[in-house]
Amino acid sequence: MSGPETRVVRPALFDPFRLLFGTLTVLPVQPPRVVNRVVAGRAMTLAPVAGIVLALLVGVPLQLAWRWGHGSSALLAVLVVGALAVLTRAMHLDGLADVADGLGSGRRGDDALAIMKKSDIGPFGVATLVLVLLVQVVALSDLVATGRGFAAVVVALVASRTMLPVLCGPRFRAARPGGLGAAVSGSVSTRGVAVALALAIGLVLAATGLFGIPGWMDPPRVEEAVLAALGGTACGHLLAWRAVSRFGGTTGDVYGAVVETTFTATLALAAFFL
Repeated sequence: MSGPETRVVRPALFDPFRLLFGTLTVLPVQPPRVVNRVVAGRAMTLAPVAGIVLALLVGVPLQLAWRWGHGSSALLAVLVVGALAVLTRAMHLDGLADVADGLGSGRRGDDALAIMKKSDIGPFGVATLVLVLLVQVVALSDLVATGRGFAAVVVALVASRTMLPVLCGPRFRAARPGGLGAAVSGSVSTRGVAVALALAIGLVLAATGLFGIPGWMDPPRVEEAVLAALGGTACGHLLAWRAVSRFGGTTGDVYGAVVETTFTATLALAAFFL
């Protein structure tokens, strides 16, 4: 006599989107029916979508305020940076502070990871957060003042979120068996990384437009935008490899730190080039 049948729950079509937005944003979404390596890999592959949604949520009001408002570019930049912190639960900033403390401690492996797991923020973390937020506000303020704020926000947010499928690809491994890093590490194939890159390019072109929209947005300088994105992702890669060499692999904090570093570096470079 056979035992009771075990019902296998298959992932729903929108489970990757639910996991993606439930993890990377504060947007209210239903929890996924199934969370496994397949769903996690698809969610990380779709990370550029989270970037474009965040860009539209903060970029459209920014562009409207710049076109028809009377606020200063510095004030608008502060509001955008603050809104992004709220929309992402400041999780990437938290990861950046933890990684800064881990790297600044001079320790390696488990000793450095133990420092990063502490709930308090050390002097390296505080100094890094202050510097990064200042760079973001100043760079975005300059971009808003020249009418390139919307395009820069789109490029920086999509480029920074595209680093997530790269970090979850075959080239990086988790530093420890538990935590977010281990849950998604290696879940994205080489093909998935390529899909994420193609998706990111398509989303940026669709959101900004190759020629701009008269009366709404000045045409972005495509070559300069690409240069800013490449430079920003290069900075993210450098931090990722530095973290791997010091911690033995990636963690959820490393993911957040790389996202925030890429976002900041892309904005800074866009302020020079766009």
